[in-house]
Amino acid sequence: MSLSKALSSDGKILTIQIKGKFDFNLVQLFRQAYADIGNSTDKVEIDLRETDYMDSSALGMLLNMKKTLGSSVDSIRISNCQPQLKKILQISRFDKKFDID
Repeated sequence: MSLSKALSSDGKILTIQIKGKFDFNLVQLFRQAYADIGNSTDKVEIDLRETDYMDSSALGMLLNMKKTLGSSVDSIRISNCQPQLKKILQISRFDKKFDID
């Protein structure tokens, strides 16, 4: 499991990519990934293309991020979900809080 982050060249989009398991072991890294977000960043994208597992602590981390960033960003998008992860997010009603694709 690993986490990487990248800022778009114009600084508007922060992408956080998670590989492997998205679980409690990533709490600190995940928090640090968005902690120093700048005022020019409008969107945050959580890229789950290489994520094969997600537990309840991952859901908590996503909610915590949304609460922490509040209105400082326009949108938070969870992208490239595997079918089993998308199902977890929908059952948890995260499709009402985040843009999911």
